[in-house]
Amino acid sequence: MANSNTNKGQIRPMKAQDLEQVLDWRNHPSIRQFMLTQHKISFEEHCAWFEQASKDPTRHLLIFEWDNVPSGFTHFNGASKGGTADWGFYMSSSAPQGTGYEMGKAAIQYAFTVIGLHKICGQVLDGNQASIGFHNKLGFQQEGILREQHLINNKYHDLICFGILENEWCTKKSGPM
Repeated sequence: MANSNTNKGQIRPMKAQDLEQVLDWRNHPSIRQFMLTQHKISFEEHCAWFEQASKDPTRHLLIFEWDNVPSGFTHFNGASKGGTADWGFYMSSSAPQGTGYEMGKAAIQYAFTVIGLHKICGQVLDGNQASIGFHNKLGFQQEGILREQHLINNKYHDLICFGILENEWCTKKSGPM
C-alpha cells in the first residue's frame, strides 16, 4: 500500500470497534453545528449508517491516528480509480493542535495514492471559517458557491464548493507545507 502517513499520524480503515468513539466525535456540539445533518445521531442510526456504508465499494471510511491514538475521522464517497470523490472529516475535540492538518494531509495522500483519485471535492457550510481556512491551507481551490442550498433551523445556508486535483496536490506537497 502507498504511504499515506505523516510524521506523527497514519490513516487506517474504520472498524466496528471505532463506532462509539466516532459517534462521540460526530455528536459533539462543536462538530454537529457545522454538519448538514445537525440532530444528535443515535447509536442505532450510526450503526445502520456504518453497515450500509461499509458494503459500498465506493466509500472509504477512515480513522486518523495521531501518535497511535485515534483522533479523527475522514471519508471519501463515490471513489473510484481515476475518478472524483467527495470527502468529509471531523476530529476529536481533545485532539492536539495541528492534528486536523496532519489528518488532512494523510487523507489526501491516501485518496490520491491508495484509491487513485483524480480529484477530491468538499463542501463547507457558510460561516464555517475554520473549515474554509483548512481547505485553503491544504491547497484546495474554491470552485463555486451553491447559494441558499441547505435549510438549517429555518434559515437557508450557502455551501462553498472546494476541489483539489491530484497534480495540484503533487505540486503542493513537493513545495513548502
